[in-house]
Amino acid sequence: MSAALGPRARAGVAAIAAAAACCATQAQQQIPSKVEIAFNRFSDVEGINDQMFRLAEAYPALCRVERFGTSALGRPMLALVINNPATGHEGSKPAMYIDGSIHANEIQASETVTYTAWYLLGAHGHVPKLTELVDRCTFYLVPLVNPDGRATWFADAHTPHSARTGQQPTDDDGDGACDEDGPDDLDGDGHVTMMWRRDPFGTHRRDQRDANRMVPVPAEPKADGTREYGDWSMAGQEGIDNDGDGRVNEDAPGGYDMNRNFPSGWEPENVQSGAGAYPLCYPETRSIVDWVRTKPHVAAAQCYHNAGGMILRGPGSPKRESDYPSGDVATYRRIQDAGAAMLPFYRPMVIHKDLYTVHGGAVNWFAEGLGIISLTNELWTDKRIMQDGQDPSEDERRMWNDRMLFGQTRVPLREVAHPEFGTVLVGGGTKHSARIPPPFMVEEELHRNFAFTMFHADQMPLLRFESVDTAELSPGTWQVTVTVANDRLIPTRTERAADRGIGLDDVLTLSGADVAAAGTLERRTDRTFEPQASRPHALRFPGGVPGNGSVAARFLVRGEAGRPITLRHESQKARDVEVQVRLGESTVPATGGPAR
Repeated sequence: MSAALGPRARAGVAAIAAAAACCATQAQQQIPSKVEIAFNRFSDVEGINDQMFRLAEAYPALCRVERFGTSALGRPMLALVINNPATGHEGSKPAMYIDGSIHANEIQASETVTYTAWYLLGAHGHVPKLTELVDRCTFYLVPLVNPDGRATWFADAHTPHSARTGQQPTDDDGDGACDEDGPDDLDGDGHVTMMWRRDPFGTHRRDQRDANRMVPVPAEPKADGTREYGDWSMAGQEGIDNDGDGRVNEDAPGGYDMNRNFPSGWEPENVQSGAGAYPLCYPETRSIVDWVRTKPHVAAAQCYHNAGGMILRGPGSPKRESDYPSGDVATYRRIQDAGAAMLPFYRPMVIHKDLYTVHGGAVNWFAEGLGIISLTNELWTDKRIMQDGQDPSEDERRMWNDRMLFGQTRVPLREVAHPEFGTVLVGGGTKHSARIPPPFMVEEELHRNFAFTMFHADQMPLLRFESVDTAELSPGTWQVTVTVANDRLIPTRTERAADRGIGLDDVLTLSGADVAAAGTLERRTDRTFEPQASRPHALRFPGGVPGNGSVAARFLVRGEAGRPITLRHESQKARDVEVQVRLGESTVPATGGPAR
């Protein structure tokens, strides 16, 4: 083709090609990661851990791997800690906790966490917005809350929904034995699919045009009163009655749900299945809580699950509504609404109202027990399958599998011998057939959720001194009026934390002069204030600094004109800020930065 073009046309084509190559190079250079990780596939436990260690080795100045616990079956529980020590110790900054795969079959949750670490580290020094975020915040990333479950999901035959729980041997059916009757891979194909038994009064027959499709027969009688029957009836998932109790697949490996074992709102087994004997009775949940409690600077949390395209906040049950004061709810809504704009077909939801009741969930403990803004994203939605954004019909799902996935997520129906039913048919969706995006859509899903979580992280408190006024009331006596502003959505203390006394009050101190009295102000222009009863040089703010708001205070001090004084605002959930002024200066704009 190019040979037929004239010199000017060829030059134009070459220029366009060069520009495209330049743009591609520039795009790649936005995150020149030192570690190559393919995010169009999923990794087993060893693969996830290897990625974590490779990232830590490639970026030793910014991250490390920390072991904080051991799973029920002895696997290490690992976290990636990302912090830039050149801008301060990790404990001096607001921190975000991010985890995935507390339910091990929800596999892309782990990849979303490792993608977050990979992108943040590669972007540092190259993408200004993310560089600034890494420099002012700390990130604690736990890709695998449930390594035991993930290990069996990858290694063994499963459905899209099995291996969800922790894998500590559990007596699900109460017969005194553990894990003795789980699903069986009858045809040895590595997947637990559906099973059909022959039945003269069957509910289905095989489609004449597609032998892998079961068609239901009419349930209603014919006009003459007779009924039509098929040849097959559903017999559940592949399996046999291994323990001879008349039931099939009723005691699979594992059986406890870590996401029902956290202290906030916990209920016993008779109320919430999988909850365990008491809160934190499982090693995984105990390890997380013990570890996070050593980090009072954690100001936000994000947990990843699948599926359904949801941005969830608590409460998990109606009786916990009072644990979410109106000011906190307003913050949640603003962050959730931002997520709905960034994540196609995701919906902001309240767990118990819009999904189902959850007692003792992790996100509820972060929100109710620690008083921090905490969300769960249910990754992937089938609305992405069709272009109209609607839930696909069964025919549309079949078309998606045939035309887009080329049948790779379904096993053809085949005959297998069964000890009780004789010849059965087994086949259907593989463990990859639901809940997770196909490989070619994985990276977009990861990036969109990562970007939303970075928005959430960026809303952690960011303080500055808005103004400092000094005025001489009488010779040697000065009035110092101060305002401290928070330029982000999340307050330094949520209403939940303030109401329940979770964590420490914010403190504004004045040093360098003798403080005679001090108190907080409703407004900076107020003429009077109620003096703090003791320690006037250290004013306490039980409610912290509100999101996108400010607090004001006034000090009465003694000193000569020109004396330098230092003002410092300290908060557990924000970087401390400090400014120095001299008595006699008029309004001083915010020039103070993070305290070192």
